[in-house]
Amino acid sequence: MRIRAIAKSDLDELQALARETGVGFTSLPDNREFLAEKIELAVTAFEQRSPADRRNYFFVLEDEDSGELAGCCAIEGQVGREVPFYHYRLGTLAHSSVQLDLHRTIDTLFLSSDHTGDAEVASLFLRPQYRGEGHRHQRNGALLSMMRWLFIAEFRDQFPDKVLAEMRGVFDERGKSPFWECLGSHFFPLDFDEADRLTGLGQKSFIGELMPKFPIYTPFLSNEARACIGQVHRHTRPALAMLKKEGLRWEGFIDIFDGGPTVEAYIDDVRGVRKSRRCRVEVHTGSEPPAARPRWLAASTDMAAFRAAWVAGGPNEDDTITLSEQEAQRLGVVAGDALRVLDTEETP
Repeated sequence: MRIRAIAKSDLDELQALARETGVGFTSLPDNREFLAEKIELAVTAFEQRSPADRRNYFFVLEDEDSGELAGCCAIEGQVGREVPFYHYRLGTLAHSSVQLDLHRTIDTLFLSSDHTGDAEVASLFLRPQYRGEGHRHQRNGALLSMMRWLFIAEFRDQFPDKVLAEMRGVFDERGKSPFWECLGSHFFPLDFDEADRLTGLGQKSFIGELMPKFPIYTPFLSNEARACIGQVHRHTRPALAMLKKEGLRWEGFIDIFDGGPTVEAYIDDVRGVRKSRRCRVEVHTGSEPPAARPRWLAASTDMAAFRAAWVAGGPNEDDTITLSEQEAQRLGVVAGDALRVLDTEETP
């Protein structure tokens, strides 16, 4: 299994992935024209033919044996530069009465664009058959999640100070979002799926045009909707746990549709950025080492031909890493090249 930059020839496989993502996965709609444009923008980003603040780097996880795409993930260089990037910010208003000797604090939701200009890690999806810890598919989710920190660390000058990740919110057994049913549905003459589809296609202006500009007092929401604030979809819990391990935290921002949390951090504080380092490649002839629980993550340093994969061992004291021929081929490197590596089990 290896990560690589997406290519124009991946359109059919990417659309197949999009059909499997399910409700609430806003960034990968099942729209062939949109996906083709997304690939084109990613290719220009990897080739550095677009401004750094307009780049959307899109990666795919490839099964080398079958050629099938097992999953995907992305990094957006800066959000909100071309299309407004909205959240609700959870706040507090205090009310007091001297006459009644009462003091009350009430939670509120404010429409916000506070994250404009931040980077975003997004679009992480792994097909069900590639999940779990069994045989050669082990830790594929971790590979998709953590390789993005190596890419950001290697090309640090292309990114701003902060990074965020939007997490999918809670849906009930009927596939409905209690948060949407109680709040958003009253302001948009659309069902959730249609609003979600338009947002995924980048058509977001209706959000600022139709949502209330004044604070929303959360006690006016139903108990079910309030319980969704800052909570994630059951399938999103592993992804959230990995982001928290890297140092991202919830600071009170939520998705305006499903109430899912947005986690964030300063890029230089993220563990995978701080702990990764460059080393020089050596290649030994012989068979690939026997499979074990992968620990070391390696990524190439060529943006246009970016690759990432698990490797059997880490660098020695003089920052030299020895790869098998298969590992070197998987990463697209030869002896003398540089790699960025990360010990994913090293303490923060």
